[in-house]
Amino acid sequence: MMNYLDQIQRGIDHIEANLEQPISISAVARETGLSQWHFQRIFKGLTGDTVKDYIRSRRLGKALEQLLNSDKKIIDIAMEADFESQESFTRAFKSAFDTTPAEYRKAGKRRPFPQKVKFDQDYLEHISKRMNTVPEIYAQKEMHLVGLRTSFFGTDSEKNNIGEKLPPLWQQFLPRLSEIKNTVGGTCYGIVRQITENSDELEYFCAIEVTTLTDIPDGMLAIEIPACAYAKFTHNGAVGLIDNTINYIYSTWLPRSGRRHSNTADLEFYGAGYNPSSDESVMHYAIPIN
Repeated sequence: MMNYLDQIQRGIDHIEANLEQPISISAVARETGLSQWHFQRIFKGLTGDTVKDYIRSRRLGKALEQLLNSDKKIIDIAMEADFESQESFTRAFKSAFDTTPAEYRKAGKRRPFPQKVKFDQDYLEHISKRMNTVPEIYAQKEMHLVGLRTSFFGTDSEKNNIGEKLPPLWQQFLPRLSEIKNTVGGTCYGIVRQITENSDELEYFCAIEVTTLTDIPDGMLAIEIPACAYAKFTHNGAVGLIDNTINYIYSTWLPRSGRRHSNTADLEFYGAGYNPSSDESVMHYAIPIN
């Protein structure tokens, strides 16, 4: 079975072959055999860039070479790089390289430019910064939960709006915990699910487990999580840094594990050790696997 590294490399190869024409993220994801959300999630974990930023950097890198090694007009280079105009190309070029395309061509000085990424073990070890997190692999029983829902775009999306969507949802949910009957323990859950396969829009629930889905408070929803194997990771420290842990999970552990994401819900665990105002806070993040 093709592993994640091979699949992401296929996406990179598709981008490289199409730098001179419009590239849709959904088309790149199809080349990899992954859903758009999982492709973007894993890609950002590996590279630190969104797919759109990576495509832009590769096009600008190619433009550097063309400015020095060809007689093409700047407007033609801009069009080949899929910019709408020479002006927008010049703005992006100056932002990236602190000089205009015309000035760069006139100076004739070669400089390093973004190269095609090669995903290998050395690269993974570098970006993971010697992390050695080992998850607990466990069988999650079917769960019934009650909570509030929103939709959002994650940090690996160009439409990232986590800060606008998730904290307010928790602020609405926590004061209403006492309204929920038949709760199990004191752990609250963040539930992250993809809405459709060809989109990077996600749905998120703030929820608590219950023994029975009855007497659901007004405005709240019932959520069911099917029985599934999970890999559960511990996150120590500020919850604002959870994306670093998630990037490790998707970029380093998952490609090496021999496991596959089962495309059901990711789970955040907020138990007794969680304290949003403390650097000693402990929470957990789990992904469904098969």
